[in-house]
Amino acid sequence: MEHHNAESPVTELLVAAGAPPQAATTELEQLMPIDEARFRQAMGYFASGVTVVTTEHNGEPYGMTVSSFSSLSLVPPLVLICIDKSAPTHQALLGAGKFVVNVLEKRQEHLSRRFATTSREKFKGVAWHSGTLALPVLDHVLAVIECRVHATIEAGDHTIFVGEVYDTDVHEGAPLLYFRRGYHELK
Repeated sequence: MEHHNAESPVTELLVAAGAPPQAATTELEQLMPIDEARFRQAMGYFASGVTVVTTEHNGEPYGMTVSSFSSLSLVPPLVLICIDKSAPTHQALLGAGKFVVNVLEKRQEHLSRRFATTSREKFKGVAWHSGTLALPVLDHVLAVIECRVHATIEAGDHTIFVGEVYDTDVHEGAPLLYFRRGYHELK
């Protein structure tokens, strides 16, 4: 358990909000993160779109299914993705310095499942073309967002990649959604 002294920023905020220093420290000492199973369960109640993030490094295409994706800023246009440090695509992203977010359409669950594996043959039999940044872009996806890495932030067992958007392409259709460990469609 981590102990906080009176100079800790969180304790200072609690004291500034009116809590006595002893109460603020005692309250913080009692707070502990929840276990992984409870955290995973709670996060499953947040419906998210499904994307496949692709890149190319040393002449080899890389890709993985990513649900931790969000827009971040309009000026400049920024998005973020969160990538597990142990994933092979993580190192490829660091080396390439650019990536594509392929937003999956409701009939593309098979692509989500394929790119969620550890197989090195993820692109075999998958229709794709080279995009504006010379990276793999999956065919027939709902949206394509091509980015250069703007910043990286270490966060636990993941790295947050902030991408500056250089090109996009959108198509009509409905998104593939992920909710409570299953795929869903808008109805």
